[in-house]
Amino acid sequence: MVSRKKSFLNRLENGTLVAGVIGLGYVGLPHALLFTRSGVRTIGFDIDDRKTGLLLRGKSYIDYIPDAAIKKARKQGFEATTDFKRLAEVDSISICVPTPLSEHREPDLQYVEKTARTLARYLRPGQLVILESTTYPGTTEELVQPILEESGLKVGSDFFLVFSPEREDPNNSKYSTEDIPKVIGGVTPTCLELATALYARAYKTVVPVSSPRVAETSKLLENIYRAVNIALVNELKIVTDAMGINIWEVIEAAKTKPFGFSPFYPGPGLGGHCIPIDPFYLTWKAREYGLKTRFIELAGEVNTSMPDYVVNKTAQALNRKRKPVAGAKILVLGVSYKQDVDDVRESPALEIIRELQHLGAKVAYHDPHVPAYPAGRKGELGLKSQKLTAKRLRNSDAVLILTAHRDVPYDLVGKHAGLIVDTRNVMVTVRCPKAEVILA
Repeated sequence: MVSRKKSFLNRLENGTLVAGVIGLGYVGLPHALLFTRSGVRTIGFDIDDRKTGLLLRGKSYIDYIPDAAIKKARKQGFEATTDFKRLAEVDSISICVPTPLSEHREPDLQYVEKTARTLARYLRPGQLVILESTTYPGTTEELVQPILEESGLKVGSDFFLVFSPEREDPNNSKYSTEDIPKVIGGVTPTCLELATALYARAYKTVVPVSSPRVAETSKLLENIYRAVNIALVNELKIVTDAMGINIWEVIEAAKTKPFGFSPFYPGPGLGGHCIPIDPFYLTWKAREYGLKTRFIELAGEVNTSMPDYVVNKTAQALNRKRKPVAGAKILVLGVSYKQDVDDVRESPALEIIRELQHLGAKVAYHDPHVPAYPAGRKGELGLKSQKLTAKRLRNSDAVLILTAHRDVPYDLVGKHAGLIVDTRNVMVTVRCPKAEVILA
C-alpha cells in the first residue's frame, strides 16, 4: 500500500495534484494564480459569490491584477467556487483569510476558526493544510490542529499541517509573488517535507524552519521591524519640523551610508492589513507570559497619532491663510493605504477625512484607484472620487496629499492649487510649484 506521503509526492510529480486556496482576496488570489502558472491545477474558495462569479467570467476585482491574468488562469484550469464541499477534491489547502483586531485591539481569529471548522467537515486522509494568515505564535498548533483533529484524523499520519506566512506586497514592481522566499514551518517533519515540495514548484526559494511557531513569529518580526522604524521617522518628522529641518532631506543624506542604515519614510499614519495590526498579535500573546512589548506599544502610539498630526498641520496651514477649517474646501489626493493600489484597509485617510469633516470642513477626494470609498471595518465614508481639474484645484482652500499615486498629475496640482499639505514629499518632484507647499 502506497503511503499517504508517497501518494502526495507522486501526484505532485505526475501533475495530477490539485491545490485549493481559501480566501480570494489580496493574498489568496495572487497565490492561486501563482499555483496555476506553475502548472498545478487550482481551485479557489470564497464565501463571496460576487468574487467567484467575476473570476469565472475572466474578470478581476483587484486593480493591479489585469483581466488578462484571470483569463489566462482560467484557460490553464483555474476555478473559483463558493461550494466548500469541493474541498474534498483538493490535495492541498492554503488558508488565506483575514486576521483583524477586535475593537479592543485583541486578535480576532473568527475567520481562521470558522475556516478550520468548515475544513474539518471535509478533511480526508492525505491532505496538506497550510495556514498563511498572519497570527500569533502557536495558532497553528493550539487552534487549527485541534479543530482539524476533531475529524478523527491525526496530524502527521492522516493529514499534514504547516504554517507558511504570506509575504504579498501588492503591486510591487521589483518583486512578484514567486520571487519572495517562502518560509515554511511544519508540525512534523513529514508535514514540512510535503509543503516544501509543493511550494518549491511555485516559489523560486523555499525557507524551511523548525516549527510553525518560528514561521509565525518570523512574519510578526518582519512587520514589527517596519512598524517600529516607521514610528521612529514619524517621531523624528515632528521633532525636525519644529526645528525647521526637512526630514526627507535628512533621510536622503543618511541613506548614502553604505552600511548600518536602512531608510524608512514618514507618512500620515499606517495602513494596510499587516503593519497596523500584526504587531499587536505578539503584544497580546506576550501577556500570557507576563511580559510587556514596550517597543511595539510605543510604536503603535506614535503611528496612530499621525492622523491627528496631519489634521493639525492642515488646520495651522489654513489658519495662516486666515481660513478656518470650518467651511474650508479640502481636496484629498489619494485615499488608499499605499501607492498605486486600490486597497483602503486601515488607511489613515478615513480617520483624517472624518476628523476634518467633524471640524466642519467640506472634504472631497481624488483617487484614480478608488472610484468609491468602500465600507470596511471602521464603517464607510460615503464619498466618491472626483475628477481632478484645474478648476477644482483653484476652488479648493487646501489640497492634502495622503497617497503618492504615480498617475496623479502633480505638475497640474502645483500650478493651480493655492495651498498644498504634502504628507509624502511628492511635490519635491515638481519644479517651482506656484502653490505654497507645507510638509506634514
